[in-house]
Amino acid sequence: MSKIVEVTMESQNDVKPIKPIRLSKLRRAFTTIFSDELRVPEIALLSEAAFTQNQHLSEEDDAWTHLQSE
Repeated sequence: MSKIVEVTMESQNDVKPIKPIRLSKLRRAFTTIFSDELRVPEIALLSEAAFTQNQHLSEEDDAWTHLQSE
């Protein structure tokens, strides 16, 4: 399962989550570094929960199967 986590990153590459997070083992992550303070429109924050619910539906998986490599 994927999870979106907001973090801060210092110049020494120390990545720190804004809110505490517990992981059962070492995980890989992708990071996007923004040049300035990120200002997220409220509608984007509200749609995140709906996106998270939809990404686990079998209909959603079926819709993307043509893009998966075999």
